[in-house]
Amino acid sequence: MTTDLQSIWVYLAAEPLTGLFITLVAYQIGLALFERLGRTPLLNPVLTAVLLIVGLLTLTGVEYRTYFEGAQFVHFLLGPATVALAVPLYNQLAQVRRSLPALSAALLCGSLTAAGSAVLLGWALGASPQTVVSLAPKSVTTPIAMGIAERLGGLPSLTAVLVILTGIVGAVLGPWLLRLARVTDDRAAGVAMGVASHGIGTARAIQSGEVAGAFAGLAMGLNGLLTAALLPLLWALLT
Repeated sequence: MTTDLQSIWVYLAAEPLTGLFITLVAYQIGLALFERLGRTPLLNPVLTAVLLIVGLLTLTGVEYRTYFEGAQFVHFLLGPATVALAVPLYNQLAQVRRSLPALSAALLCGSLTAAGSAVLLGWALGASPQTVVSLAPKSVTTPIAMGIAERLGGLPSLTAVLVILTGIVGAVLGPWLLRLARVTDDRAAGVAMGVASHGIGTARAIQSGEVAGAFAGLAMGLNGLLTAALLPLLWALLT
């Protein structure tokens, strides 16, 4: 019986849409648990889906490359989804204009803190320069972060893992930390989530409301541009 099930799974794993199906089912399970158990941050749907998929691939022995042949359709939709963030931003354009001075200061401080703290922590723990520079753009969305790391001599693959971990941790702990700090303004909360934990944090902010989602999306994009411009200069000064 076990051999038959293994044979069936090997066949299904070779089908390109299997990865897509697994991804959607895993996320729906994560979302259902998140809603059913009172939206507790520890049950973030993305985190649950990742754990389910990793567990399934490990148990079945299917390579990630095989799984991604189908899951790449979801990956492709990240582009249109990112562009769609312009819709809530357009709806909140008046608030963005009023908040421009505070937003600019928050972005500058947030970008420098995110990159600077990563560099200092890496050096404090005795990491190699290549590892430190791979860690520095951890709060930027994956494509930009990998490009920055590669340009500065880091490891893009390591950066990609660190970016994903940063996003998940930020989405899980961010709302709790904001409540602990008594941040009640949706604009401030959105900027914090977007700067600190890029796309995954932005998705979490959207669940809190359109205002938080709009500011998170804007902060995520501007933080990517700002980090790409400032980090090479900062790294040149430090080395």
